[in-house]
Amino acid sequence: MAAPIPERNWALTEHPGRRALAGEVHARPYEQLVAPVRASHVAILHHGLTATDERAFLTELLAAHGVEPPGENAAHLSRDLGALRLKWERHSEFSTYTFLRFDPFDHPFAAPALELAPTDWLERMPGAVIAALHVAVDKGSHSSDGLSALFDGNMLIGSKVLGGAGEAWTDFRLHADGFGRALVLDHGLSRGQIGRLLQRLVEIETYRMMALLAFPVARHAFAEVGRMDRALADIVTELADPEVEQNDRELLDRLTALSAEAERLDADTSFRLSAARAYYDIVTRRIDELREDRIAGVQTIDEFIDRRLAPAMRTCETAAERQQLLGRRAARAGDLLRTRVDIALEEKNRDLLRSMNRRAQLQLRLQETVEGLSVVAISYYLLGLVLYAAKGLKGAGLPLNPDLAALVALPVIVGAVILGVRRLRRALGHGEDAE
Repeated sequence: MAAPIPERNWALTEHPGRRALAGEVHARPYEQLVAPVRASHVAILHHGLTATDERAFLTELLAAHGVEPPGENAAHLSRDLGALRLKWERHSEFSTYTFLRFDPFDHPFAAPALELAPTDWLERMPGAVIAALHVAVDKGSHSSDGLSALFDGNMLIGSKVLGGAGEAWTDFRLHADGFGRALVLDHGLSRGQIGRLLQRLVEIETYRMMALLAFPVARHAFAEVGRMDRALADIVTELADPEVEQNDRELLDRLTALSAEAERLDADTSFRLSAARAYYDIVTRRIDELREDRIAGVQTIDEFIDRRLAPAMRTCETAAERQQLLGRRAARAGDLLRTRVDIALEEKNRDLLRSMNRRAQLQLRLQETVEGLSVVAISYYLLGLVLYAAKGLKGAGLPLNPDLAALVALPVIVGAVILGVRRLRRALGHGEDAE
């Protein structure tokens, strides 16, 4: 026997979340089971149910059996409650309760494991049930008539699983008690294989129903997208028709309202549709993990899901794609309308500039006219002053002819006035540039 390896603590700085992350892959192990075993699986939607309230509800049952309650931040647990074992897991949208009993049975579904749970506690279970399934694991084989009787004569879906070590049978229907049924026949399954097989069957049922939650949403989205698509087509037709008298503001208002409605629809449905894709991927992976082999004359689980669930999921995917396409088309229509508005605005600016140029030219001509009149008026008054001054000097005895003096002063006065007006205009222009 080899000597134990001495443990040593290394002085390394550890990330605070390392231990939790390392244990995450082992957080929800499969049960180790031996036939015979019966399981009742219930999945409930939270609908506002907090983790704290759900742990408090669980604590009631566990305390009644003297069992340790879940931890403060626990999201899963597995506890033995005498003849019953409870496995609980909390997910983002739903929680699952799996009850297991291990006593022998004659009829796989006559006394399910849920029968051992307290009735008053079950009736107060919070949330809304979205999936419920009874699973029985038994040794040996059953005749075709016997299997059909176990499922109330419904069409059976089944296959050999895990390399022929077992068989899985179901009908994917709800029975009188509101539960589905699945039967596993053990032909040499190990404890771990039974646990994993049972877990895969209940997950196929749970995630199948969670994926189908998006189907009504997708149908509603199809109707809304079709209506908005027609409205968008009308807007684009008006944009493209040159003979239609168009009101850009009215078109913009209609297009803005349509875009806002499309965004609201996408916000309301995008999470559900994207979640459906994720849930459907889990279903297909769990079916692949069954490693099915066909039983002659019987439809396999993979075939049933491919024919019944896959079309619904394609509908959901198409609805999501049409919503995205509607958004892109509305954006392109908005770009076209903005382009047309920009062109119209540029034409208006061009016309405005032309009008401003004409007004500037008229203003220049008017200014030149005013300047000419100003030169004449100022020259007239200055010439009058010179004439009066010359008459006054002549009256004072100077030998001066007033008319001759005015004639001599006339070009000087006119030239001086013209130069003064030009300097004034130039000074005003420099002042405007400085501002």
